[in-house]
Amino acid sequence: MKDMTVNEKALQLHKEWNGKITTAPKCRVSSKEDLAIAYTPGVAEPCRVIAENPEAAYQYTIKSNTVAVVSDGSAVLVLGNIGPYAAMPVMEGKAVLFKEFGGVNAFPLCLDTQDTEEIIQTVVNIAPAFGGINLEDISAPRCFEIETRLNELLDTAIVVLAGIINALKVVGKTKEECHIVVNGAGSAGIAITKLLLTYGFPDVVMCDISGILSKASENLNWMQKEMMEATNLSGKTGSLADAMRGADIFVGVSAPGIVTEEMVASMNKDAILFAMANPVPEIMPDKAKAAGAKVVGTGRSDFPNQVNNVVAFPGIFRGALEGRASKITEEMKLAAANAIAGLVSEEELSEDNIMPAAFDPRVADVVSAAVKAHIKK
Repeated sequence: MKDMTVNEKALQLHKEWNGKITTAPKCRVSSKEDLAIAYTPGVAEPCRVIAENPEAAYQYTIKSNTVAVVSDGSAVLVLGNIGPYAAMPVMEGKAVLFKEFGGVNAFPLCLDTQDTEEIIQTVVNIAPAFGGINLEDISAPRCFEIETRLNELLDTAIVVLAGIINALKVVGKTKEECHIVVNGAGSAGIAITKLLLTYGFPDVVMCDISGILSKASENLNWMQKEMMEATNLSGKTGSLADAMRGADIFVGVSAPGIVTEEMVASMNKDAILFAMANPVPEIMPDKAKAAGAKVVGTGRSDFPNQVNNVVAFPGIFRGALEGRASKITEEMKLAAANAIAGLVSEEELSEDNIMPAAFDPRVADVVSAAVKAHIKK
């Protein structure tokens, strides 16, 4: 297997694993007494307690530490609308990361529907069995309504903010003086923009394949129209290149290779670039650096400053589950971002080290504690 590519190894091992997760009992069932306690007749007693008080399910069942990873397979990674069957390996992988990095049980549920109301109703119907629901890879614009009505967490935004907080320390700039360009106006781009605005960045411009988005742009969906009330307040128009001219920060959740060295060179001194298209970023880090960028992050593990949501969602969900949060608030997201950023000390902080490592054992505990501290009962 040593001569195989990563993709070849992945295909071979997925076949051998025959699925990346399994269920395992916590209780022993090796005698009649064990059986009588774990199942009938003994199981009736916790059932009676829960029937009288449904909140007791958090004490007597897996609900307190279990998440459903729900997808319709309509916007999976760079693969697009591949459907529920093909989405399963990704959702299984997300479940593995929940367990390995946060100690949270998770199970993939890939739905054979792309109807907004059916997805929402399905999530509502399965909610009794789970402490949390993680919606994953649902295409825009349907995802906006689903996320709004179900209070979905978009963890990428939290990790991006954490990285920017530390990158600003490296370049010596403040949020008040920064002009930000976010390229990509789907669910990830909008979630990132919203959190940046919540944090206090006053000047954010969004772009998509057509260029700069403004109130005058055609074919905006309802969420993009809503975003125009808080972004591009000066009414700029033009291309992505026009948007990046004079910008301090670029965040890309879009497409490979669309940012040129000339675009980076047109940005302000000591620019920050997060080029997160995967597996090929909007611009390769070496080219961005050569063009004058000071801090560059990508979604890849083979370059410095990996902007990876695995440092966010396990701890966030664990904190929300342990604190019995009914929803993820903006305060909780900001707390998580600050907690992640704080894991990189002033001594460790550099242009090539703005994020804690995915395998840093402190991450889930620190993020979980920050989230719990901001849960309002």
